Amino acid sequence: MATTKIDDRTRWDTLHKNGPFPLKFFLTTKLEKNSSGLSGFEKYKDVALEIQKLLKQTADNQQRFRAIGSKWSMSNIAYCGDRMHFNSFMNLKFPIFEGEMHQNSTYSHSNLFWFQCGNQIKEISRFLERRGKSLKTTGASNGQTIAGCISTGVHGSTLDVGSIQDYVVGLNLITGPNPEDNVYLERNSKPVLRDTYAQNLNARIIRDDETFNAALVGLGSMGFIHGVVIEAENLYLLHRHVKKIDKTEALQLADTLDFTGYDPKIPGTDFKGVRPFHFKVFMNPYNTNEKKYAVEFIYKIKYYDNYKADFGNPIPFQKQFVYLDLIYLFIKIAEKFPKSIPTLINLLKNSILPKEEKTTVGKLSEIFWDAGFQGRAFACSFGVDHTHSSKTLELLAKFTRENPVPGIFAMRFIKQSKAALAFSKFPFTCMVEIDGIQWSDSDKLIALKDYSTKMIELLKLNNIPFTIHWGKNADWAFPGLVDHMFGDKAKEWKKVRKNLLSPAMQKVFSSPFLDSTKLSAP
Repeated sequence: MATTKIDDRTRWDTLHKNGPFPLKFFLTTKLEKNSSGLSGFEKYKDVALEIQKLLKQTADNQQRFRAIGSKWSMSNIAYCGDRMHFNSFMNLKFPIFEGEMHQNSTYSHSNLFWFQCGNQIKEISRFLERRGKSLKTTGASNGQTIAGCISTGVHGSTLDVGSIQDYVVGLNLITGPNPEDNVYLERNSKPVLRDTYAQNLNARIIRDDETFNAALVGLGSMGFIHGVVIEAENLYLLHRHVKKIDKTEALQLADTLDFTGYDPKIPGTDFKGVRPFHFKVFMNPYNTNEKKYAVEFIYKIKYYDNYKADFGNPIPFQKQFVYLDLIYLFIKIAEKFPKSIPTLINLLKNSILPKEEKTTVGKLSEIFWDAGFQGRAFACSFGVDHTHSSKTLELLAKFTRENPVPGIFAMRFIKQSKAALAFSKFPFTCMVEIDGIQWSDSDKLIALKDYSTKMIELLKLNNIPFTIHWGKNADWAFPGLVDHMFGDKAKEWKKVRKNLLSPAMQKVFSSPFLDSTKLSAP
């Protein structure tokens, strides 16, 4: 039988030290041992019963329950003060076979896989690569769990793919302690698995597009995500090159995303007119004399086995690429000046970003690799329609110069998501990001909450529609914020949550974050 260890805790913190937050209980569930002789499916069903038991205990004690994975988010979205459940030991994996497909499915069974909630992206990538497959996109790093990624809408900024939730095609939720509270969701318009598959896992089937799209980015509050069915694709390689190009040129590409006839002039390649897999612009807000911006171009190329013989091992190269993780870059700079954030900001006025023109070729899991830093960091990330990219960047950079904080800007671009509360809601969303390290009151800088609030007010004042990355720092209690960002979509999301969860379970799956955003309100 699956077992859960329940530890008394007084506090909990995120990976990037955005807390700490007070806590009562920390729960860790482990699967039945392999020596038990249980099949993977039997272990999966066994864990579902264990989770339902924990949910009943939570409700009986009138407490809240929250599932967590790798603690990657910088907001308090993963937090509740009562019972927090650590998922990472729940990492079963199942391929989908031809006989398990729905008769009306348009998917290829060879691209479909069922992953339990605690699987980290790096684990999933290894599993798929052994089968000649790859994820369609990941976040900028690969330590998050799959359930955490889709709950917060983690985006890989792949121009024509979307975010991680956009290749999830099936979703297994545990919404309460009763037998009927184990549900399996699909879109009615795109069925995936035979009814018997979900029924063999004791799951009740719901095929409904609105329900599925709302639950995809469920913010941890639509029930316990036990497993997901994802659509992978054949293994491929990514050709990555960072170079500095004319500022005007970089901003024009951002505003148009039109690469027709554009030549990135990368040595040894012919990518003229080719639409990149990934496009990212870096910008130091304090250096107003910059004539060129660093730009990351990543192109998708056909996979072949001996690519390392031609390009070398990409992992050591990625460890050296400071543009890979702006937070890591900033920390390396701050180590030289640990007692003076204002001094560090002054240094940024003379551009200290590296001049890098390097090429790396590797699999998705090798190019979007581990984050380099896990200490006290902050990140704010606003989504706008890409046609507002340069205007938004200019507004927020100017505001940051007037209210300096220890951070650097970047812009990434994502295809629109069908998920109701996806922050990638525009046809192509530009994520304007500010990454850096946390500061204290003694640094005599604007407070992070005030900085976040002022940026929201600035975008509203300039009539720029926007969203905010659910897992990043923001003034989540800003009046009417979610309704302003999502309008009727927020109402649809609430309606689906009400239909999926009983009144008691709505309270169990609420959280301070949901309270702040008013999404827990009727």
